[in-house]
Amino acid sequence: MMYGYLTLPDDTGIAHSEMKPDGSVKVYFEKPVAGGFYSAVCWLPTYRWESIAGFSEDDIRSLDKILHDNAHLILEFSQEGGFTNAAGY
Repeated sequence: MMYGYLTLPDDTGIAHSEMKPDGSVKVYFEKPVAGGFYSAVCWLPTYRWESIAGFSEDDIRSLDKILHDNAHLILEFSQEGGFTNAAGY
């Protein structure tokens, strides 16, 4: 299951999985562009990037900074059914 986390001003969406038994969390990035989407996956807590399609190296550096700034929240929400459940909505 993937939980929506954040949409950036450029319409890049960030979603995350539940925490896996090994403590890892999949974070998925997707940005709509003409003809499709850019996408990428990063695994927490190791910050291992994979499946990067369309995003430039500068884009990934920016997304990595956002992820580092938000990882503690994403890791917490991944154990509580996403932001909506954690916030009690």
